[in-house]
Amino acid sequence: MTVLVLGVQAFASYKGYLGPVESLFGDYFLVPRSATMPWVGLALALVGLNNKERIYAVSAAVVIDVVVGAIRWFSGGPLTMGTGGTWVLTAIAVYAVWKLSGERRLSVLHGVALGALLIIAAKVAETWLEITILVGTDVWDEYVFLADQALGNPSWVMGQIVDAMGPVGAAALDWIYVELPVAVIVVALYQVRKGWPSHHLLRTFLLIGLIGPIFYVLFPVVGPVFAFGPRGFGFQIGDYWPNIVPNFDFASPSSLPFDDAAPRNCMPSLHTAWAVALFIHSRSGPWWIRSLGSFWLVATLTATLGFGFHYGVDLIAGAVLCLTLDAALRDPERGWGWFRVRLLIGGSALLAGLLLSYRFAAVQMAEYPAIFGPLLMAVLVLMSVAYFATFFARPGTALAVWGERDGEWDAATGESPGLPAR
Repeated sequence: MTVLVLGVQAFASYKGYLGPVESLFGDYFLVPRSATMPWVGLALALVGLNNKERIYAVSAAVVIDVVVGAIRWFSGGPLTMGTGGTWVLTAIAVYAVWKLSGERRLSVLHGVALGALLIIAAKVAETWLEITILVGTDVWDEYVFLADQALGNPSWVMGQIVDAMGPVGAAALDWIYVELPVAVIVVALYQVRKGWPSHHLLRTFLLIGLIGPIFYVLFPVVGPVFAFGPRGFGFQIGDYWPNIVPNFDFASPSSLPFDDAAPRNCMPSLHTAWAVALFIHSRSGPWWIRSLGSFWLVATLTATLGFGFHYGVDLIAGAVLCLTLDAALRDPERGWGWFRVRLLIGGSALLAGLLLSYRFAAVQMAEYPAIFGPLLMAVLVLMSVAYFATFFARPGTALAVWGERDGEWDAATGESPGLPAR
């Protein structure tokens, strides 16, 4: 991870971008890039502490944020938070090494490491978006637009619905979209409330963030609001989104030269992948955790389409990516049998097939939506059923037999293999 961060920083410095190390320095001493992520990281560091230590840590972070924020504000800077979370997260790491020992030290440092990793990963992602612009000077939105016609152009439909919601509804959706880490940390803290389980949401969340952005440079797409809407800064095909579905004769779609401001971060939709992971991991919680996971999934899908950030086919690719990566991590006690390998091979093949079809069969997908629309949905259903059979099906059912979740294994653990212990 250190090599990755330093490598991205070196590249960013060479190209004149803000790199992750510079951004982290800003969190400590200047203006935090995010008011949320330092507190998300701090929340994870609190897991291994006792209640008294948690009170001290949170109180210190609040005081630091208030004092430093006031100084920044009166000096003419922005009114924001985050410095307190970063400082106290670091202080907890020092405290664990200096004062604690044994299993408790390991537990606290585990939380500190995960919290720091989330913060650093977010900063690497910011720089990576700049890299996608540099590498993907031309974008493939014409191809994806045509492929999306097989689904009935859902971004145009949801865009009109969000417009009808008015500014209040749009602002609420925007907050939900941006603050997805808030819901993730709530579910994750519930999962680790009694210690660190063998698998939890943050592992999948981080793996998606590590693998997913690779596709941005392989498949550069900016999204409907940029390529077909008002945010294309003169590079857009036209100002159509969300009220008019363009009726172009894209018999020979091509790549589109685009500006140096819009990140090429559409394919696949990582917000969808993260929201699906949140939904899956919330299933083992009480009603309010399950409700939170369901609500955030629906709201995130609505926002990704309704704000014109993604096409419908992006969402399908994002969901398949999530299920494939989570299958690599879930139930590590079961080892690496054929039940897991086939999900990884199958999910990878389906994702590759989706991307290849979007690029090379887009014209046919637009011409025959009655065929390709159901096929796209069938891909998602097939992956979902295979994942469910492998990790969630009730032992003794036909799905569980296919997923190799036999009754002997279930009886030995005393738990349903696909669900974390409550």
